Amino acid sequence: MVEPRLRISRLLIIEVTALVALLLLGSLSGGYEQTIVTKLVLLSLLAISFDLCWGYSGIMAFGQALFFGSAGYVVALLNLHWAVHDFFLVAFAGALTGAVGSALVAWFLLLTRRKVEIIFVSLGTLSTSYIAERLAGGWQAIGAANGLSISDPLTVGSYEMYSGPAFFYTAVVLLLAIYCLARWLVRSQFGLVLSGIRQNEARLAFFGYRIQVFKAIVFIFAGAIAGLAGALFSFHESYIGPNNIGFLQSTYAGLYALFGGPGTLLGPVLGVFAIEGLGFALSDIDVIRGIWPAIMGILMLVVVVYRPSGLMGLMLNGRKSGPSRFSGELSIDQTKPSKLQEAADVSARG
Repeated sequence: MVEPRLRISRLLIIEVTALVALLLLGSLSGGYEQTIVTKLVLLSLLAISFDLCWGYSGIMAFGQALFFGSAGYVVALLNLHWAVHDFFLVAFAGALTGAVGSALVAWFLLLTRRKVEIIFVSLGTLSTSYIAERLAGGWQAIGAANGLSISDPLTVGSYEMYSGPAFFYTAVVLLLAIYCLARWLVRSQFGLVLSGIRQNEARLAFFGYRIQVFKAIVFIFAGAIAGLAGALFSFHESYIGPNNIGFLQSTYAGLYALFGGPGTLLGPVLGVFAIEGLGFALSDIDVIRGIWPAIMGILMLVVVVYRPSGLMGLMLNGRKSGPSRFSGELSIDQTKPSKLQEAADVSARG
């Protein structure tokens, strides 16, 4: 029981350090730099939504941008036609759009089949994201290739929240709240089921659990997070376009998680800041300005291939990242083993 406590304290130190560094980075930055940091905080929500799908549930979802971008379009249309810019209404509309969209995709890809292969879900989500991008790029009612602009700022009561300190701290609070909620979820009894699904789906199904239902639930929850991020992102950037709903944005969401460390929640956040921060730094160097995307691609490929646990694996001394690493951290009454615990234990031993 000593080693799990050491792992908890080490992870907690990393989490607190990351939060303090984020607050200092955003607080000490001004103007354009603070706007960039706020954008990365919102993209971190998108990365967490992917990590919940792949890192914890084994759902290779290459279409998270579908919920991210569709929520952005919905709130942009609400603002354009009905002047909706209240923060709470925008956040609710975004989360609801993401949840409804992911529920429809989950019904088609997960709930209509008894057994779903990873390749089927990955290609299905990728295809829906690509179709949405092509549709948005040619639909004049939503701006076609030009996208939609948002002229009104978010408001909380009579206070107008433009891009700046207020938006930054609001985004950080939301990120912290979503992170804590997701952390609680993956450490709950529900999280044990996800751990069993990720490690050995067949063994857990043997105990009578409806695997696809659990996958659909976490997929919808992740879709709601992506929708919330997309709604706030569109107001922060004052724009939403086809690129924000397409497969390229979805691919980046996966790269953030893989680079930072899948199955850790914090890893995707670190991946966003590492990839985007490195991209900004390389693009400012005159010598490599024309080839910096290729350099970025090579660096990400090296990390993903030779360090599958990502940046979090380096900070945790190379320990395996993923939900199984946290299974020992759950507070469970060992004197009263439940059917769920037995299933998780069997899947872990397998």
